[in-house]
Amino acid sequence: MAVDIKNLNHTQLNELIAKAQVRQNELRKEKVAKLREKVNALIKAEGFTFDDVFGTRAPKSRRTAAPVAAKYRNPANAEQTWSGRGKRPNWFNDALKAGKKEKDLLA
Repeated sequence: MAVDIKNLNHTQLNELIAKAQVRQNELRKEKVAKLREKVNALIKAEGFTFDDVFGTRAPKSRRTAAPVAAKYRNPANAEQTWSGRGKRPNWFNDALKAGKKEKDLLA
């Protein structure tokens, strides 16, 4: 099935390229699956498990950010604080609109 690419227009050529790339990916996946089966069969034939040979992958640990100390405190409600990071809370914006300055709201 030879395709004469000289007779294809731009659209037809792009379609051919896209189809070829899809087929190439399919072939790669098939080859990887066959190789995986061969490796697993070899491991089992030797009396081991996959984990024995390759170990188990430890889950990636997510670093959690330490809480940041409050930098600003709502004068009307001392329980409401803000670290100064992220979106400004409504009470902070309301205080600024009421004429307060940031330094007035420092904790």
